[in-house]
Amino acid sequence: MTQAPKSVESPAASPADLANVANIYAEVAQRSARLLTRYLDRHARHGVSAASDDVGVAKAFMDLSAHFLAHPFKLAQTQMNMMWDYVSLWQHTSLKMLGVPVSPLATPDKGDKRFAHADWENNALFDFMKQSYLLSARHVHAAVSDLEGLDPLTQNKVNFFTRQYLNALSPSNFALSNPEVFRETLNTRGENLLRGFNNLLHDLEAGDGTLRIRMTDTQAFELGRNVATTPGKVVFQNELMQLIQYTPTTPSQYKRPLLIVPPWINKYYILDLREKNSLVKWATDQGHSVFIMSWVNPDARLAHKTFEDYLREGTLAALDAVCQISGEKEVNAAGYCLGGTLLMTTLAYLAATRDRRIASATFFTSLVDFSDPGELGVFVDEASVSALEKKMAERGFLEGSEMAGTFNLLRANDLIWSFVVNNYLMGKDPFPFDLLYWNSDSTRMPYAMHSFYLRKMYLENALRKAGGITLAGVKIDVAKVKVPCYFISTIEDHIAPWKTTYAGALLPRGPVRFVLGGSGHIAGIVNPPAANKYGYWTNESLPALADDFLAAATAHDGSWWTDWHQWLLALPAGNAQVPARVPGSGPLPVIEDAPGAFARFRLDLQRPVAHDSAPA
Repeated sequence: MTQAPKSVESPAASPADLANVANIYAEVAQRSARLLTRYLDRHARHGVSAASDDVGVAKAFMDLSAHFLAHPFKLAQTQMNMMWDYVSLWQHTSLKMLGVPVSPLATPDKGDKRFAHADWENNALFDFMKQSYLLSARHVHAAVSDLEGLDPLTQNKVNFFTRQYLNALSPSNFALSNPEVFRETLNTRGENLLRGFNNLLHDLEAGDGTLRIRMTDTQAFELGRNVATTPGKVVFQNELMQLIQYTPTTPSQYKRPLLIVPPWINKYYILDLREKNSLVKWATDQGHSVFIMSWVNPDARLAHKTFEDYLREGTLAALDAVCQISGEKEVNAAGYCLGGTLLMTTLAYLAATRDRRIASATFFTSLVDFSDPGELGVFVDEASVSALEKKMAERGFLEGSEMAGTFNLLRANDLIWSFVVNNYLMGKDPFPFDLLYWNSDSTRMPYAMHSFYLRKMYLENALRKAGGITLAGVKIDVAKVKVPCYFISTIEDHIAPWKTTYAGALLPRGPVRFVLGGSGHIAGIVNPPAANKYGYWTNESLPALADDFLAAATAHDGSWWTDWHQWLLALPAGNAQVPARVPGSGPLPVIEDAPGAFARFRLDLQRPVAHDSAPA
């Protein structure tokens, strides 16, 4: 018969152990006092804010309740099915406790790391808790899915927030029902929970009363030292961005410079994270003359900046500077995520003004058609956007932590609950991880720009409509874009669903190559050839439906980077070369070393109230 894990015999606590516990108690006392003082002071000055429901969760679940009241039979049927599954589970557990080999009734999904510890399977008690949870979650989710009478947006909200609720209730998130935490608590005599409480207070203190979960040790990284290390110089800047030109590593470079437009939701250096997975370094080593934009982390002084300003002072200003520095009349451009949306808008603007300086465009997981934005659509409806606009109007920007929190919810088990367990239950400090360092490096967005983006792109899907958007007096029409375009999307993308990016790839009228990579929004793009991971699919034709594209696609091993490079070289005059361009040798002087001041500014290292400290 299997039993609950027992504690391992250990010697009595040493004086050093007792001193360590005393130090932790002292830190807990000091942090608690500071937090309580701040809490009382804040509420004395500002009062208590009433709870709000900006996303409309309460209304969605009221509609769900009304549906169940109108269809009691379905709820009763779900309860009956769940009861029979529990009877089977009791039988299964009884047999397992008697040593009889039995197959599990419920198993975690592939890739679910919550139940990786051996005791979840080997120990009958923890196996029962795991399967009980999985069965309950399955029935609850089935009960609220695909309900007749609910509009699609309400249904999506119910599905999404039910999943958040179920994720939160996982037995892996509680000390007594997580075997790994249970063992650690016994072996350390509860010191792990004390350390975890201290970590919790630390994160509350860092967020000035709002929980800011640490995902990594931010002190382990420094831009320019062990992340964003590719040598380069800032050669141009204005209020919205700095332009970085990278130092060549080949004696000659391709004649057309490569301008990369990253998203301003996060920092550019996801494309220059480490030497071994830096797309910037890889492209430079292939002989490309690489330029990348580094967006400002805005404050209230830039609240008035619009999407049109991001066009004028962003992509168009960068294009002017690259052409001036290189002396070339044609540039290859690439945009990542939101940067790709801006790049397509720029191409339509240039097409309308008969400006042919961009010879080709590449889109990394970029939405042009927003008809199905995936689960992000849960947060973008008229009521939600209006509530968000009210908040942004008060302070002049969208706080970076709010956007980061939304993205983290899309993968809550990996990006929230795993750190709750590690930091607060196991009492461990977060592991140094460069990708999570970047992920924690959030950025703000100006009020005017973000309001326009949410309304015109998500609510109205206006970019795909001829003349749906007007910028700088020019009606934007993506159908007029005729330059060669390369779209790379990823099959597991939860931010820019690949079938929706595929719909956007059908809009421009020039030659288009669509490539579907493995993995997700980040790992599928930051996928260097040396890693030989994930693979990708190609199809020389572009059928009307994304499913038809994939059904007839050819699978390839390795990285899409090599396919993209060959596509660039195959363009007319794509392989022409010139002597390597050294930053500062052109008409624009060097301002500072890469990664530059705009990228170095981190919100999580600032006091939360210091909203006017970002570089302008």
